[in-house]
Amino acid sequence: TAREDTADSGDGPPTMAPYVESAIIMTTVRLIAPFVFTYGLFVMFHGADSPGGGFQGGVIVGSVVIMIGFAFGVQPTREWVANDLLVGVAVLGALTFVGIGLATVLAEGTFLEYAVFEGSIPHASKYLIELVELGIGAIVAAVAIGLFFLLAAGFDDLAEEDSS
Repeated sequence: TAREDTADSGDGPPTMAPYVESAIIMTTVRLIAPFVFTYGLFVMFHGADSPGGGFQGGVIVGSVVIMIGFAFGVQPTREWVANDLLVGVAVLGALTFVGIGLATVLAEGTFLEYAVFEGSIPHASKYLIELVELGIGAIVAAVAIGLFFLLAAGFDDLAEEDSS
């Protein structure tokens, strides 16, 4: 089944090719998306002890939504992952990062000095680093997905404004 995402007027630059559903690609994405998402979370949580971290894990998690967008169409994916959700995830990630940093300052340490909580919370450094990595991953995933949707929307509005 072919679905036309953009119209080609013939007088301007070529536009995107029509979206064509592929049962093979859709099935493959359905099968591997949970594993890729889980791997992204693994990379985020183990970034303090091994290679990886919030940025790398966030890119992997964001790539899951981008992969779904390629397989099932950008517009249905954009409707499924609303802008409000993306902004909420990014803000929650930023609040997690800043909140932990300010909590360490309030506990008379420096910004993100996790050791100030070692006396009151067992393994505080490990857990707080993982929360910070998760917050950074949420920010990166939301930004990557948002940029994908922005680029997929095209620049027709900007071209119309320039011609006016």
